[in-house]
Amino acid sequence: MDAITQANIDKYNVTEETRNFLGKHHKMFINGEFVESASGQVSTIEDPANGGELITVTMGNEADVDAAVAAARQAFEDSEWSRLSPMDRQALLLKLADVMEANAQTLAELESLDAGKAISGCMPVDIMGSIDFLRYMAGWATKIDGATRDVSTPDAFGYTLKQPVGVVGAIVPWNWPLNMAMWKLAAPLTVGCTVVLKPAEITPISMLYFAKLCQEAGLPKGVVNIVTGKGSTVGSHLAAHPGINKVSFTGSTPVGKIVGKAAVENITHVTLELGGKSPMVAFDDANIADVAESCINSVFFNSGQVCSAGSRLYVQRGIYEETVQAVAKALDDVVIGDPLNPETTQGPQISKAQFNSVMNYINIGKEEGARLVKGGEAVDRPGYYIQPTIFADTTNDMRIVREEIFGPVLVIQPFDTEEEAMRLANDSDFGLAASVFTQDISRAHRCVKNLHAGGVSVNTHDGGDYSLPFGGFKQSGIGKDMGPEQLAYFLETKTVFIKL
Repeated sequence: MDAITQANIDKYNVTEETRNFLGKHHKMFINGEFVESASGQVSTIEDPANGGELITVTMGNEADVDAAVAAARQAFEDSEWSRLSPMDRQALLLKLADVMEANAQTLAELESLDAGKAISGCMPVDIMGSIDFLRYMAGWATKIDGATRDVSTPDAFGYTLKQPVGVVGAIVPWNWPLNMAMWKLAAPLTVGCTVVLKPAEITPISMLYFAKLCQEAGLPKGVVNIVTGKGSTVGSHLAAHPGINKVSFTGSTPVGKIVGKAAVENITHVTLELGGKSPMVAFDDANIADVAESCINSVFFNSGQVCSAGSRLYVQRGIYEETVQAVAKALDDVVIGDPLNPETTQGPQISKAQFNSVMNYINIGKEEGARLVKGGEAVDRPGYYIQPTIFADTTNDMRIVREEIFGPVLVIQPFDTEEEAMRLANDSDFGLAASVFTQDISRAHRCVKNLHAGGVSVNTHDGGDYSLPFGGFKQSGIGKDMGPEQLAYFLETKTVFIKL
């Protein structure tokens, strides 16, 4: 561990479990055991808060994916997991949730260090949110059913069976390492599938600790396998693997297209949760405080590294300038600092590459002629910190309006009519989330219907619940995570016809 990171850990008095975990080299998790990669290669994981070194992890390759898929296949077909009673499977998953909760502080510290997440938000959203979602999904294990049918053939009847699809290949992004992994794991495990999961190359730490918790909870060997490594190696081979029955991916739209093409070669079921450039639409009767709060909690949460962030704000002209200034003033309360500091609300960008990408977009915004209202510069401190930034008076032909920046940058522009607002909001290749702010219930319902997005919130942005599905339209993806709807993507429907 780097001396700079060690000093930061000492400063914030992390748990002894965190110290011990960071003090070791970590292996991937296959068939219930921690193993080195076939190649013997390792990678150093960076601390985005200061550029120091956190740990080294083994780097997998195609042979490691093959071994993990074989283990998952054996666990699905030959072990008790898929044939375990629903009640027993539910009990094991609930036990896993309990073990996670007992180690929640360590999980939060590891996630904060690895992904640069402000622990003030990481604990309630990433960690406890993951645990709560696992518990929600576990409850569905006992509620999966088929249906009987009255058929027209004399002396016959028919029914359907819902059965697990098999081995699932799950690929998760770096912006929500544990939370997105739980979105990929909970549903397939609930219905009896087994999983090979690939964390993002730069944020594997919380999932390797999670593997240890799987052992502690008593999950059978091979049910959960975690292969660390590069997306171009491990991810590509996993998506195209003939032993995989279902691919579940969250990440950028360009990479999602590659994953989808690889999966379709084997006619593999696929769910893709991809990028976004989500609009927020505020009418003259909106509560401006609600708009400002939603911007803070969406665009500027997690350092702006949120796929469903409401990064395009359209405001009716009557309250336009007042709203611009209200959002700018709300940013005065953002505390930029060390992720482990409980007072911090914004940590660093995940990496130097992401830092450079966001700064490049900020420079593009300046060159395109947008009005810089707030921020627009890097923060003068070690690590990859960027000031929360607002551009106003934008137009839909600007790159900062059309392209996903994935950083703490908001663009704002005015509109006059409801029809214009819908046209501007829908003028995007993406359709992940949207929101409308108004006190007019009729207008709210009209806008909900007319916005081209997988999820629409009213008087808040990115509202949701474990019981509600999450997923986008257009180039924001295929399929849904969360809610009972997600279960269908990990189940096959078998038709049974019986002649009496």
